[in-house]
Amino acid sequence: MGFPCGEAKRYTGPDQKAKRAAAGAGMPRHTLIAMSHDDAERPVTAALAPTMTPEDEVARLCAELIRIDSSNYGDGSGPGERKAAEYVMGELAEVGLEGTLLESEPGRATVVVRLEGEDPSRPGLAVHGHLDVVPANAADWQVDPFAAEERDGCIWGRGAVDMKDMDAMILANIRHFARTGTKPARDTTFVFFADEEAGGTHGSHWLVDHHPHWFEGVSEAISEVGGYSVTVPTPQGPQRAYLLQTAEKGIAWLRLRAHGRAGHGSVPNDENAIVRLAAAIGRIAAHEWPREYIASVRELLDTLSTMTGLSSADDELEPLLATLGGAQGFVRGTLRDTANVTMLESGYKHNVIPQTATAAVDCRFLPGHEDTLMATIRELAGEHVEVEVVHRDVAIEAPFSGDLVESMKQALLREDPEAAVLPYCLSGGTDNKAHGRLGISGYGFAPLQLPSDLDFAPMFHGIDERVPVDSLRFGARVLGDFLRTC
Repeated sequence: MGFPCGEAKRYTGPDQKAKRAAAGAGMPRHTLIAMSHDDAERPVTAALAPTMTPEDEVARLCAELIRIDSSNYGDGSGPGERKAAEYVMGELAEVGLEGTLLESEPGRATVVVRLEGEDPSRPGLAVHGHLDVVPANAADWQVDPFAAEERDGCIWGRGAVDMKDMDAMILANIRHFARTGTKPARDTTFVFFADEEAGGTHGSHWLVDHHPHWFEGVSEAISEVGGYSVTVPTPQGPQRAYLLQTAEKGIAWLRLRAHGRAGHGSVPNDENAIVRLAAAIGRIAAHEWPREYIASVRELLDTLSTMTGLSSADDELEPLLATLGGAQGFVRGTLRDTANVTMLESGYKHNVIPQTATAAVDCRFLPGHEDTLMATIRELAGEHVEVEVVHRDVAIEAPFSGDLVESMKQALLREDPEAAVLPYCLSGGTDNKAHGRLGISGYGFAPLQLPSDLDFAPMFHGIDERVPVDSLRFGARVLGDFLRTC
């Protein structure tokens, strides 16, 4: 459903009113219930019988999730995920499924439900999303970021890309399994996490630390920031390529703290903490981190080179990267380690030289590079600047081969036979890092077929975040196909 530019409406979905009426006012929507392994075989209300497909309701689910403000400011001051988690619990209960809501702290809620597979003897699969979103300043947006308006066939709002779109795809398919009485191919643990946007301390890491039994028997996991399409120019014409995420850089969020001598602003001071901090920041910003191509990056660049006829040589890389459009930012971030200053704090009065000054630095390192990166940062910071680790998490890498990868590829190619499927490394991070501690291989697979002119990747944490309704429907179909065949 497309609308002229500037015209907007709240997306409710074509079947929402009828579905709600049929469900009946007496059905509980937010009951907290325990895990069951026979969820897929539970009876469902006749009014919710299996005529509805995941693609029929995925846009409604996405819009309703976006309208729940679950902003994560990283300091505990946000609304938390409880309301969004209760919504998920209600959608599960409505089709007769028993999920479990767990809180790491009041309001920091995660939902888990496990479905028995057709072949329980095989290793299990985890499919997960996160319910929190980064904050949005409404004044910067063309629309209310929590209204889930539809414009030009897209649902707009915070989380439309990261990642209530994938949450909706997951939830739509879980509900379809329940309505039809069918099962996924393998025992599958579905998780809707809290706190991914602040490193997963109150979400994925907490669940792995305190409730690892939910992942017993699980060998592989899929989540966000992979499986979406880019349109690549080739000598034969434009071709879609789906980027399947097989690796993630590690995270080191650091605080630089410079020390100096406090004093009056009118008196010369050669031990000014702000000046020392500024010098350290300048050295870090000017540092040229060496390039290194890990396996997924090398394969991505070489395959793109074959498709486009452009060189993948190190000194001729720019034209090749440009073929990725908005996704090139993620790829550029994986060619080397990075360190970006993100916050500064110092001083309390115009005429007072402060004793200390601090800066926040977001460092991302390739697999195997953590020790080298930390040593380099400490050297660049200098003798008068302390380096404190505020948060760290591992780099992960999984093979672009094997049965699970082949299942992801085939699910995409059955919908889009002329496309290519390529591996890539994510410059950011996901909750797959926490699962890696349990020996679970993690992939990014949130399948979306996107218009060639939609600058999708820069909308992660950006303004005017939006996802096409047709892309959501495509993703719901592909994800369901994958879950039934993996």
